[in-house]
Parts: sequence; C-alpha cells; structure tokens
Amino acid sequence: MSNKTTFTVEGMTCGHCEAAVVKAVKTLPGVKEATASFEQNRVIITHENDLHEEDVKQKIAEAGYTMISG
Repeated sequence: MSNKTTFTVEGMTCGHCEAAVVKAVKTLPGVKEATASFEQNRVIITHENDLHEEDVKQKIAEAGYTMISG
C-alpha cells in the first residue's frame, strides 16, 4: 500500500531546485516516487511505510532548502 505525503519547501526557484529536492528525498527508505514544484513550494512523496518528518526535513536541508513543518 502506498501513501502520499505533501511537504512545503522554501527556497526552490527553478527546475534544477525541484530535481535536487526530489533526488534528496528519494534516498529515504520506503520512498517510491517524489515530485516537486517550485511554483507551489511543495514536494509530494509517495512512500510504502511511515515517513518521518524530521528525516525528510534533514534531507531537504542537506540539499540546501527549507521544509516548513506542519
């Protein structure tokens, strides 16, 4: 069973930014797919198991962007 979770991300300004965020979150265990939109300031992650918000936040920060909690 797959779940979809949406997170708000600040700092993305182009397609390269979107790709960096997607690449970062796809390294998390259980992530099957991810799409990002700089225009909507969000990333949507399709995952198999529980996705820990702090893990996502850390990966996005490592890519150089800021995830807004909640």
